[in-house]
Amino acid sequence: MREIVLIDIAGRDRPGITMGLTEVLARYDVTILDIGQSVIHNTLALGLLVELPDDSSGCPVFRELLFKAHELGLDLSFTPIDPDAYETWVQEQGQPRHIVTLLGREINAAHIARVSAVVTRFGLNIEQITRLSGRISRRAPESAAAVQPAQVRGQHASIQLWLRGPVQNISSLHASFLTLGQDMALDIAIQEDDLFRRNRRLVCFDMDSTLIQTEVIDELAACAGVGEQVAAITEAAMRGELDFAESFRRRMALLEGLDESMLAGIAERLPITDGAERLIRTLKQLGYKIAILSGGFTYFAEHLQRRLGIDYVHANRLEFEQGRLTGKVAGPIVDGARKAELLRQIAAREGIRLEQVIAVGDGANDLPMLSIAGLGIAYHAKPLVKEQARHAITTVGLDGILYLLGMRDRDLHALAAN
Repeated sequence: MREIVLIDIAGRDRPGITMGLTEVLARYDVTILDIGQSVIHNTLALGLLVELPDDSSGCPVFRELLFKAHELGLDLSFTPIDPDAYETWVQEQGQPRHIVTLLGREINAAHIARVSAVVTRFGLNIEQITRLSGRISRRAPESAAAVQPAQVRGQHASIQLWLRGPVQNISSLHASFLTLGQDMALDIAIQEDDLFRRNRRLVCFDMDSTLIQTEVIDELAACAGVGEQVAAITEAAMRGELDFAESFRRRMALLEGLDESMLAGIAERLPITDGAERLIRTLKQLGYKIAILSGGFTYFAEHLQRRLGIDYVHANRLEFEQGRLTGKVAGPIVDGARKAELLRQIAAREGIRLEQVIAVGDGANDLPMLSIAGLGIAYHAKPLVKEQARHAITTVGLDGILYLLGMRDRDLHALAAN
């Protein structure tokens, strides 16, 4: 077997480094088996795994590489690779890889240290680390507003860790990251790095307390003077203590007689969730389809559809008689099972697989659709929902989902500019 050598290069980054070094290797007919490079603050780390030709002892090429490195101001080191170790490395290709995304208002050394400790405890190795969020200026601010820390300004911080090694118990790893994230005010998501992760095509949102920061039925109840009664039933249902359909009927019955004219004002005042408009605008530019699957009401969901450019809306249709609510809805109630069914139907209509679907919700009735989507996200959800969902976002707005898709700030800025 030909001699295999790992070449490590480090130094100040500058144009022409890769050209200069590979031109030397090319003159000696050296094969490059692998190559990797990173640059942090203009400091280069470049690795080349090379195979020497049969008729070369290796000495001339190494000597010339050292001369070229000195000329370029670089440090070089050479490490012979055992043939069996190389073959073991080759056999590892094609095995599942996982990506851990850290997301918060800021990420510090303690966050990375504790996440890394969990990774190590599960027998995994961090193969690569990439920053997704933009660079942060440390220049003295010109105004008092600029003094505010990142978490006040609404900035995001996100990095990705590529993990190597088999995950024996993904549920246990999810649970460990969830516990750690809650302790450190950090969202931690782990996904298999497969083709579907890079090719999502549909996002299905719950509406109340997800796409908007209120429960519309509570707003209606306040207008009807039965706010406390309805809010108590809503809370119990979201915690999973009551069957959604039954709790829904109870709440609707309390709204009987409310004047239809009250709905328009509520619709105009709907508080859109932080990051929702940026998220939807970005995904629409990339060709995603957007759906609202809600246990709320079509009257308000259709208002959001017009405002945000939603493609599909499925919710409960209020029933009126002589301009007043009857306390009932027309048609079947959109509960958890119905949301999952609708998600499947839309995916089939769009000709995509469930692995390409993102589902976002906050309540127990969202769990069925979260469980079948390729990326199911519990957004600022109740503890029961976060525990059962595979992913959770608690520290940032809805546009944090963009980082779970591997998007970088520089890509998002370029897209927004165009």
